[in-house]
Amino acid sequence: MSEQETIAERYARVAGVLDERGRRAVAASEALSVGWGGISTVARATGLARDVIRLGIAELRGTVPSAAPGRIRRPGGGRKKLVAIDPTVRDDLERLVAPATRGDPESPLRWTSKSVRTLATALGELGHQVSHQWVAVTLRELGYSLQANRKTREGTTHPDRDAQFAHLTAAATTALAVGEPVISVDTKKKELVGDFKNGGQEWHPVGDPAEVRMHDFMIPELGRVSPYGIYDLGHNSGWVNVGIDRDTAEFAVASIRRWWQGAGHTRYPAATRLLITADGGGSNGSRVRLWKWELQRLADETGLTISVCHFPPGTSKWNKIEHRLFSFISQNWRGKPLVSYAVILSLIAATTTETGLTVESSLDTTAYPAGRTVSDEAMATIRLSRDAFHGEWNYTIAPRPSAIEAVLL
Repeated sequence: MSEQETIAERYARVAGVLDERGRRAVAASEALSVGWGGISTVARATGLARDVIRLGIAELRGTVPSAAPGRIRRPGGGRKKLVAIDPTVRDDLERLVAPATRGDPESPLRWTSKSVRTLATALGELGHQVSHQWVAVTLRELGYSLQANRKTREGTTHPDRDAQFAHLTAAATTALAVGEPVISVDTKKKELVGDFKNGGQEWHPVGDPAEVRMHDFMIPELGRVSPYGIYDLGHNSGWVNVGIDRDTAEFAVASIRRWWQGAGHTRYPAATRLLITADGGGSNGSRVRLWKWELQRLADETGLTISVCHFPPGTSKWNKIEHRLFSFISQNWRGKPLVSYAVILSLIAATTTETGLTVESSLDTTAYPAGRTVSDEAMATIRLSRDAFHGEWNYTIAPRPSAIEAVLL
């Protein structure tokens, strides 16, 4: 039997019961016993790297600090994280997946559909050596997710879509930078209340699923709910006002008012402005007179100057609230029949994410009649100033002077 085979046999007897440090020490001892060429011989016999054996020899000789008792490696030993070796790689990755790369420059409201392999290649062209697996893990750590194509409510793409996203980006970024509140708002899909089937699955004993009704006919005494959501970008928090009546502009602004009275004014005690990002249609649509009238009332009551940026047509599902609040609420109550108002409120309030999302919910039993109109004379009293760029999408409503005096008093 050759010397190499003998070493391999001896090493095999103990390798299975030793940790990394012990295997390194055994290999180093064998190499020292062989003498000249021992490192190469032991490397071939054990499969260990020559550098590992050299480290073991240095530890045995005391020329390098050895690991403390109970440790396998010295403090700080082991492979360093890529960001420690290449501190700019994460920043470059974020720049690559900035929404401008897919025609959506909405920086605070972002996601990516680029493949991780494409991104890894692009990072390589910038001088970073990364794998596509590292890109996938890091994107999730940064709060990104792949978004599938979705149908939208408004219709075809507007020629100024990208420019509107740029405008919205600038407004949101500026407001967040100075500590002013920025909220994303929308009404979640209406839900029937009762023992109806709810999509998704939940753990139950085998053969014992929750029993629900065969048909989705509304229960008159329970009706349906309209959850209106407010997502606070600055605090990664949601507020859902669960209405039991119609989803009107009055209801939409009442929901924002509830958020401000319940959480907003506490989080932003020095706020003088409020930026709202909203869809272009629905109860908070850009053409809805009652929406603007109710916002004027809210501005008068709070003393806040309220700016609104609507998403351009064809992009309602790009609203931050959709994939930062509503999607997680849907995940949290999947497979659970929404049998009562209390159950709905509890499921909404129990929604959390690993990134720290918190959600509050309230039941709104107020009646919001349909068909309310705002006259031309009333509209003329609104202190509305339209932005130079698409004033129908971007506008500001300031408190009226008499209302400001009342607030100050």
